[in-house]
Amino acid sequence: MNYGDIVLQVGVLLFALSFHEMAHAWAAYRLGDTTAKDEGRLTMNPIVHVDPIMTVLFPAILILVGSPVVFGAAKPVPVNTWNLRNPKRDHMWIAAAGPASNVILATVSIVLVNIVWRPLQIADAMGQDWAGMIAQVLFLCVGINLVLATFNMIPIHPLDGSWILSRFLSGNMETAYATLRPYGFLILIFLMYTGVLWEFINPVMRFASMFLP
Repeated sequence: MNYGDIVLQVGVLLFALSFHEMAHAWAAYRLGDTTAKDEGRLTMNPIVHVDPIMTVLFPAILILVGSPVVFGAAKPVPVNTWNLRNPKRDHMWIAAAGPASNVILATVSIVLVNIVWRPLQIADAMGQDWAGMIAQVLFLCVGINLVLATFNMIPIHPLDGSWILSRFLSGNMETAYATLRPYGFLILIFLMYTGVLWEFINPVMRFASMFLP
């Protein structure tokens, strides 16, 4: 992977992560909690969403090991459940807004790829370098956003999927599940190291490839 490819992947990743976190903040705001908005998180500015480990270190490790797709996570959007009308239900919708936003971006990118694919091929054949770069960005938007959506739906804390699953747990099951939260990051590292993580992601990518030229 050359430096140009790395820059494109990092750029698309930062855009996707910023959109993801802004979607969380927007959903929280719509459901009555202004905490994220008050802290400046209702924005596409990637600087306010950067997390040193998940936004910088985690993608850097993936680049170093030659991962075909670079992904990561941003600083969690703060949510004050006291401001929500139905805390458990509303927190689920706030969590779901992030992955949903990435699915939307991936879907738009798939539509755009199919619209411009033939013109880009013609331009590329005529020696127009920009055509190949546009195609690469669109394909990266599809891949990175689908990976982010799928990754975040895994029901392991602090990922969005854990808050969604918590909505449907109660009593002893909810208590037992909560005890796993301190070990969430270690579990994610284990899933990545053993390759199990890609067992969640690959089926989604194969399905999306059916709609790509």
